[in-house]
Amino acid sequence: MSEKSAKPPRRTSGPRSRLQVDERRSQLLELGISLFGDRSYDEISVDEIARAAGVSKGLLYHYFHGKRGYYVAAVRHAADQLVLMTEEAGARVEAEGPSVEGLTLGLRVFLEYVERHARAYATLLRGGLGTDAEVVAIIEDVRQRFIAGIVERLGVERPTPRLRTVLRGWIGFVEAVSLDWLDHGDLALAEVADLLAQTLASGLLGLDADGSAR
Repeated sequence: MSEKSAKPPRRTSGPRSRLQVDERRSQLLELGISLFGDRSYDEISVDEIARAAGVSKGLLYHYFHGKRGYYVAAVRHAADQLVLMTEEAGARVEAEGPSVEGLTLGLRVFLEYVERHARAYATLLRGGLGTDAEVVAIIEDVRQRFIAGIVERLGVERPTPRLRTVLRGWIGFVEAVSLDWLDHGDLALAEVADLLAQTLASGLLGLDADGSAR
């Protein structure tokens, strides 16, 4: 067969193409965390997002179906990052079982993330677009994942009502304390992490290993 009659190889969308799409989407989500972390949802337009990302509005709509979809996806991405980073930090010092030290380290990572994204974090927990059903569901999922992680580290297969109540109350305490810390800034991050860890440890003192009352 002559060179003229030879057909060019057919282009296919293989793993590399999929990777490029995933990388581009991840880059856009990281940008979203940065943009919505510095300014409120209403202050940012789709045009501005597209310019900052160096993409067309059409591509943004293709990936996320508009600004709200982009915001929700960025919140979900941030939530996944927060849970993963916190769990990995605690796990590094808990090879031999759960410890206050591991919990404290995880809380430090959590508070560092909260501090970097202070405005977005405060807006989500105090209302704003946080009243959006999808965003509320993401926040609730983060709470449940934190609780599940603690339960797993305690070696409890199924938490008792008392343990569940203690953990759920403590999660609310963490949120309230972190917001107060952002508002006032009169405690060091390490002090806040230690306070939160010791509060949970005290709450668990009255429970047996399986989470039942002593």
